[in-house]
Amino acid sequence: MNRRRFLLAGAAGAAGAAGAWIGSRMFSATFAAPPPLAQKVAASDLVTLGRTGIRTSRLAMGTGTIGFGHHSHQTALGLKGLSDLLLNGYDHGLYFFDAADAYGSHPHVAEALKHVPRDKVTILTKTFSRDPQSARADLERFRRELGTDTIDICLMHCLTEGDWTERFRGVMDVLSEAKEKGIIRAHGCSCHSIEALRAAAKSPWVEVDLARINPIGSHMDASPQEVVGVLKEMKVAGKGIIGMNILGQGNLRGRVDDALRCALSLGVLDAFTIGAESKGEQEDLIRRIAAA
Repeated sequence: MNRRRFLLAGAAGAAGAAGAWIGSRMFSATFAAPPPLAQKVAASDLVTLGRTGIRTSRLAMGTGTIGFGHHSHQTALGLKGLSDLLLNGYDHGLYFFDAADAYGSHPHVAEALKHVPRDKVTILTKTFSRDPQSARADLERFRRELGTDTIDICLMHCLTEGDWTERFRGVMDVLSEAKEKGIIRAHGCSCHSIEALRAAAKSPWVEVDLARINPIGSHMDASPQEVVGVLKEMKVAGKGIIGMNILGQGNLRGRVDDALRCALSLGVLDAFTIGAESKGEQEDLIRRIAAA
């Protein structure tokens, strides 16, 4: 336990170290390998998410590869299997736990939290609620399931509607109230359409956005060029931006190093999340990021 309490607590790094690299050749099925980064980065670098004041590791540990119906590839590892994977990441300086109700990963995160200092870990989770009553109930249930009084980041999950900031205003108000009461520290959304992403960019309410981005456009909301353009708008507005789908749901497994360098060099992501399914895979990602 002492090792977990002290490992890498003072690590620091700069997001987007190489600056933007979004040349047109990158955005194709046979994209050119990005150039080496201008400075060393690490998965364990501490980064700040936009203007939220939340500092956490550059790499978040995803728990929802193919996650829906309260199940995912990670939760299939079992309560001990996934909690041990989270603790292994923590031992390597990964302090960012990316959960969701849809993944069914709250109990696994709660089990890991029993063995680490709560204030060292950033917990992100997501609600599918689209009405205020359900959202309020979700927050209470999430805190019980996670075993914590405060959730660092709560996102509205999988938004697709271009008018979501009007249609679901009641849910937004519930999350705003929860922030005022200290139940959550920041709110925002994950988007699954370019229309929803554009609405998120324009909304002052969105403090954190979880965006799908990879260099070949696999399982994304629009072309990489178009998505990066919206993310730049978010960056200027001071929103925390977390990349997901970095490996294109496995379609970039043969180009992992290039995909990681791409994410690191875009200049718009504060952090990104990848769901490893074993300690070996997790530690390989950490090594590859350091070698980028």
